[in-house]
Amino acid sequence: MSKGNIIITGAGQRLGLALAKSLLKQGYHLIVSYRHLKPGIVELQQRGADCIQADFATNQGISSFIDSVLSQYNNIRAIIHNASDWHPENDNQPAADLMQQMMQVHVQAPYQINLAMSEALETYHAKNNQCADIIHLTDYIVEKGSHKHIAYAASKAALDNLTLSFASKLAPKVKVNSVAPSLLMFNEWDDNAYREKTMKKSLLGIVPGEQEGVEAIEFILNSRYFNGRTLNLDGGRHLK
Repeated sequence: MSKGNIIITGAGQRLGLALAKSLLKQGYHLIVSYRHLKPGIVELQQRGADCIQADFATNQGISSFIDSVLSQYNNIRAIIHNASDWHPENDNQPAADLMQQMMQVHVQAPYQINLAMSEALETYHAKNNQCADIIHLTDYIVEKGSHKHIAYAASKAALDNLTLSFASKLAPKVKVNSVAPSLLMFNEWDDNAYREKTMKKSLLGIVPGEQEGVEAIEFILNSRYFNGRTLNLDGGRHLK
């Protein structure tokens, strides 16, 4: 028997995929979104996850995802907002378009999904006498800003603020929190110079891997008292 329905947006790779695999092993039923079909999504489908193609770059894409989920599920244990875009300011894209793109994926999508699915989250609480959860994946960059990713940083800061508003709005039936990681894992194409430079940015001097993020999210899911807060995973970067 399923332990409950959990939504993960953007679960086709990296942290989203690792989290999905972990939650499936624990007996949760997963509803995951993906923009492009990747091997990770095929694997999740084979393991029983309900995988829904959705492009949050448009309001229609967000609405279609919401309609698809609510047509099948009226009881949701948690929503984990992991879908993300990461683009720097550049000469090939107008600044206004870049800001719109970042805000659309990181703010509009979570905002609309949270509002639309709040009743389904509250239904879980009523049936199980246990808080449901919303978890926003923000970024260490919210604390510091960025020279190269200004629009991205601003949109993640807005997502961080959504945590406060929804935590207040939906309590005590739903806990709303954020996880703000710095780099948890390298890409296979990252060269040695970049890896060495990045590892020196934190006091701990490591890049811990996706499991660090998985355990942080599971801590929040299992907590009865953590609410309206941000869990920072940065190895002490703020003290460098």
